[in-house]
Amino acid sequence: MKKYLLIIFVCVSLPALAAKKALDCDNPRNTLDINDCAALTLTSAQEELSKYLTASVEHNKDDPALVKAIEQAQKDWQVYMKAQCNAVYTQWRDGTIRNVMALDCKTQLTKERTHDVWMHFLTYMDSTPPVLPEPSKYFKM
Repeated sequence: MKKYLLIIFVCVSLPALAAKKALDCDNPRNTLDINDCAALTLTSAQEELSKYLTASVEHNKDDPALVKAIEQAQKDWQVYMKAQCNAVYTQWRDGTIRNVMALDCKTQLTKERTHDVWMHFLTYMDSTPPVLPEPSKYFKM
């Protein structure tokens, strides 16, 4: 009996899996797609921030006090970002939009943080080119 149930389950599940289309973030079809696209955007922003933080630490490695301060600022920023975006989630808690609003909050703050790291730790006061190109501090919704 278990064998037959397993066969039925597989036969019913396979067409459903095959019917699932690739995620098209230019044309999301439903709330789940919108949330998945927002999560991808956040992941991309987090990867960029990581790149700029790594570069700022490397660029300033001869100043251990500054490196320690950058690392502490990042930890403090993460606490702020979590609290701020949790508040945004709470504001929208009764709607299906709550997840995308919180994800967009995290993305926006992450992009702003990346720009701040670039501006303060990867640029020069004179016309010397920056260590990395200027990141965008805004994202499109």
